[in-house]
Amino acid sequence: MKTMLEKTFILDFNKTESTYKEDEALEAPGGGRGFMMGGMAAGTIYKNVKENLLLQDQEFFGKQFLIKDGLVKLDWKMSGESKQIGKYTAFKATATKKVDAADWTNMRRRGNDKDKKEDDKKEVAEVKKDSTKTDAPKDPFEDIEIPEEIEVTAWYTMDIPVNSGPGEYWGLPGLILEVNAGRTTILCSKIVMNPSDKNEIKKPSKGKEVSMEEYQDTVKKKMEEMREMFRSRGGRGRGRN
Repeated sequence: MKTMLEKTFILDFNKTESTYKEDEALEAPGGGRGFMMGGMAAGTIYKNVKENLLLQDQEFFGKQFLIKDGLVKLDWKMSGESKQIGKYTAFKATATKKVDAADWTNMRRRGNDKDKKEDDKKEVAEVKKDSTKTDAPKDPFEDIEIPEEIEVTAWYTMDIPVNSGPGEYWGLPGLILEVNAGRTTILCSKIVMNPSDKNEIKKPSKGKEVSMEEYQDTVKKKMEEMREMFRSRGGRGRGRN
């Protein structure tokens, strides 16, 4: 499962702009600027720190969207802690990030803590007590929750004084090489400065233009539709005479 969720992404950047997208080739010609991300692929993310602009082309249930919004700047706290990432000295910074209710990458089982084992024991006891009871299938969304906020840890290097990083992350005095955010880990695997196969940084332009809030509302509505569909199907043809 871990291997299935690992993807390779390429971050192309200059002093003010960057694009972050999944590597379409398993082995990019001449080597790539690779990142591994624990999660499914998103569309191309374009950031412009000078214009405070984020653009993201995103397909969702067969529809193409162009998300256009301002950059979200995290309140980074510098720790002074450092480590070596490849040949670069990286410094640690942390922040708290709000999580949208439609962010499936941070979904987790409800009550996923030390009390979970006790809840499982109670559930087993109830089933043994009334084994003849037949219920509709359990709602798969019932035990799922998304935290309101998560802790983000980033490692950046001032050896590359670029105010950028993978995904939506930016705002540190150097290129972000590593991110740990909730259930997602992004690791820099290779950096090529001034590559011969330099890609042009282009703004995404296809899709229905929406704000991030409008797109998240669309996702939430679709998730609720799926939940209601499951509930209605689960209630059919059930029962015991």
